[in-house]
Amino acid sequence: MRRLVVWNMMTLDGHFEGKTPWDLGFHELVWGDELESFSLEQGKEIGTLLFGRRTYEGMASYWKNETGAIAEMMNAVEKAVATRTLGEVTWNNTRLLKGEAAQAVRALKTEEGKDIYVFGSAQLLTSLLEAGLVDEYRICVVPVVLGGGNPLFKPLSRPVRMHLASTRPLKTGGVVLTYAVGS
Repeated sequence: MRRLVVWNMMTLDGHFEGKTPWDLGFHELVWGDELESFSLEQGKEIGTLLFGRRTYEGMASYWKNETGAIAEMMNAVEKAVATRTLGEVTWNNTRLLKGEAAQAVRALKTEEGKDIYVFGSAQLLTSLLEAGLVDEYRICVVPVVLGGGNPLFKPLSRPVRMHLASTRPLKTGGVVLTYAVGS
């Protein structure tokens, strides 16, 4: 069974996005050689990148026109989009997941291959966390308080216990925290 690993950057006050969609300027506070190296390192573990519709549209729009090692990885890796509203996808190596997200992702996890990664997609992650499908969270905590924005963690019907697996401080002041999901 493939694992589902979440990778996001989050502010100290819990936001993965600022007050407007795609307000990600705070990423620049921690971006540097260490985080680029980490991103390429974890890129080797990715079998499929999973997105919700909004994140897919933003990522596709951005990465299709970028160059460099991370852009090459993002454009080459297999991608899947969990959506009820999108009729087609145009970013190379992308497929649509049909039906309910949790059911489609449960099936995706049984396919052969490397791990499934989710970037962004906080709304989708809420349903996957509720369904018990998330295996690991990797969060880069950015040392800034935005005072508002889009929270990474949405309200859940029950607590979800996580256990700290590792920490990785960055010279920029950020810290990458890895949590295993489950009791």
